[in-house]
Amino acid sequence: MEQICNQHQKECSRGDYTIIEDAEDSLLGLYDKPLPFFGCGIGWFSFLLGFVLPLMWYYATILYFRNYYQRDPRERTGLATCAIASLVFSVGVLILAAVILI
Repeated sequence: MEQICNQHQKECSRGDYTIIEDAEDSLLGLYDKPLPFFGCGIGWFSFLLGFVLPLMWYYATILYFRNYYQRDPRERTGLATCAIASLVFSVGVLILAAVILI
């Protein structure tokens, strides 16, 4: 073990480094794939569409609470935004209903 460490120190001091992966390897990583819905993801797409059809906020909220973002962590912010939007919308509807009924 000590011999390997000494050899590694000699290589580093000379500036010799090994290539970790092939430069021509074209394997796509997790984040190299574009997000669905024109690259903005289902969360942000649902947020924008929710201004026309608020049920999309509730759909994205369900996805958020079911941990849909585990598949792609880039979806988390959009889904969380929809959860907040659905909460604000629900509170607004409750206040509006209370004002109308009272």
